[in-house]
Amino acid sequence: MAIATTVSRYLSRQGVEYDILSHPHSSSSGETAQASHVPGALLAKPVLLEDEIGYLMAVVPSNRQVDLGELQRQMNRRLGLATERQIGALFPDCEVGALPPLGPAYGIETVVDNEIAEQPDIFFEAGDHEQLIHVSAETFSSLLGDEVWRGDISH
Repeated sequence: MAIATTVSRYLSRQGVEYDILSHPHSSSSGETAQASHVPGALLAKPVLLEDEIGYLMAVVPSNRQVDLGELQRQMNRRLGLATERQIGALFPDCEVGALPPLGPAYGIETVVDNEIAEQPDIFFEAGDHEQLIHVSAETFSSLLGDEVWRGDISH
């Protein structure tokens, strides 16, 4: 599989420069970091959450976990993990477990952990388990837009 169509079109519309890094097939963000020789702190991992308001994508470094309690407190929302079925419906052009952390490309509200936002370079899944996209932190921030909320949401 190649870059997800939605991601490819979004990157093209935004006119950003990026690199593609191929790696052996992996089934988790930890494996992806290891297989691609990318530090976990630089690999953006999205976690799809939902509540009665709708979906929320939390983006954290792959070597950290979303602090759901803290995120709920900061956003004043009662969030839970989205189901695999919901994820499949929202990301039909992506393999399960290889979501790109580009909520705006899919019309999903996004929150980014300060730990990943402060990195000089960002790597993220392209929609499959064998390719990463590499962008500068500045480019990643521009891809997410000005309305993305940032905070300390991981541990």
